[in-house]
Amino acid sequence: MAALWRRRLLGVSGLCRTVRALSGKNEYDLLIIGGGSGGLACAKEAAQFGRQVAVLDYVEPSPQGTKWGLGGTCVNVGCIPKKLMHQAALLGSALKDAQHYGWNIAQPVHHTWSVMAQAVQNYVKSLNWGHRVQLQDKKVKYFNMKGSFSDLHTVRGLTKAGKETIVTAENIVIATGGRPKYPMHIAGALEYGITSDDLFWLKESPGKTLVVGASYVSLECAGFLTGIGLDTTVMMRSIPLRGFDQQMASLVTEHMESYGTKFLKRCFPTKVEKLESNRLKVTWKNTDLGTEETDSFDTVMWAVGRAPDTETLNLEAVGVKTNSETGKIIVDASEATSVPHIYAVGDITEGRPELTPTAIAAGKLLAQRLFGQSSELMDYDNVPTTVFTPLEYGCVGLSEEAAVQCYGSDNIEVYHAYYKPLEFTVAERDATQCYVKMVCLREREQRILGLHFIGPNAGEVIQGFALGIKCGATYPQLMKTVGIHPTCAEEITKLHITKRSGLDATVTGC
Repeated sequence: MAALWRRRLLGVSGLCRTVRALSGKNEYDLLIIGGGSGGLACAKEAAQFGRQVAVLDYVEPSPQGTKWGLGGTCVNVGCIPKKLMHQAALLGSALKDAQHYGWNIAQPVHHTWSVMAQAVQNYVKSLNWGHRVQLQDKKVKYFNMKGSFSDLHTVRGLTKAGKETIVTAENIVIATGGRPKYPMHIAGALEYGITSDDLFWLKESPGKTLVVGASYVSLECAGFLTGIGLDTTVMMRSIPLRGFDQQMASLVTEHMESYGTKFLKRCFPTKVEKLESNRLKVTWKNTDLGTEETDSFDTVMWAVGRAPDTETLNLEAVGVKTNSETGKIIVDASEATSVPHIYAVGDITEGRPELTPTAIAAGKLLAQRLFGQSSELMDYDNVPTTVFTPLEYGCVGLSEEAAVQCYGSDNIEVYHAYYKPLEFTVAERDATQCYVKMVCLREREQRILGLHFIGPNAGEVIQGFALGIKCGATYPQLMKTVGIHPTCAEEITKLHITKRSGLDATVTGC
């Protein structure tokens, strides 16, 4: 009987599709699959034009069972909890500095993971609720369902309980983002390892932790774990921060080593086993020495890249083309896929930066083009970003390597300086890795191609300069800019020593 009713229901939903197809009328003007930063921004923007908009969002629990609410990676398992835990670590460093400034602080100082985690998780849940309220206020229909294409204008939504809803839309935007990869070829990786999808929702301290990978996710997580007093090791097969300026990447990892994070360089894991003590025994190969080594940890976290979340979308049924190597959706400058009226924004798209602000901007601009008579495209050049390692690294524009590749080493000029933040002096903190460099064209105008800054509050520093660089700022213009004294950011306005000169780039005096 149940099977008969299911067949009848399926028949009804199929009939609905037929009726809508014949009438030429879809339920919604815009359907977004994915409730992350890009998808929500697109939905809310479209709703402001008085359009009928719906959002389908569903979080597949991680292999370890972690799940979260509306808002996507950034809100739940990315930027927001990461920055808050980074702040927790910075406060630990500030407590050490405080003694040099006359504060009497009882030693040893102890950090309680559960207190921090609960506070962070409560804030994240408030953001989940805020997104739900905003959608409701803007009259955007929200479906907590997993979406997959049935045909060009029809998406089948499935709840956790298996209930099906058929949604039709004139335009569809795919914004499902990505999820962390597991190295499935390593025995025990899936059974015993976690990823960034789990770390921020742990109720108890991860204890002694091995972070595998050298991405910004890996280094940021290892940095704050070290900062709150945990024994933390990073295992990296090759270079750190691939895609970033490699001189800066080396300074970041050098500082992390001096800060207490251990590094296993040119090593890769081969298996993870659970011991009777519940600890995890990790075996790895050291490629430099040609040896096999082991150690035990409380937690093993994989940070070996992310994969686009397309598996259940049934893209092949509607002909949406993806990159066969990366699995990401191929889009043009207008975020359009290979299928008219189907678009994609954010981390799921090929060749785009995996950054929340770019996804938000792209989503808004797409809605404006679809419903607001706009023709403005998203500009992905000179997008600023920051790696929130213990000593932060912020950048905008080209790396030195990319500038050399584009223009040739004879046609670029690199200005640089090693500086010491005033706050570090009394606290007797090492500033060896506090460094700034600006990559310029060498011709008379000397347009700035890239700016790189390692130091406190790097994101705040780079954000302001990003406007100038976006507007085509030149080295002479920057030299006419008066610095704010005493700040770290003013060191950028004082850059005058070139790498080409070979002179000592250490800043002296105040």
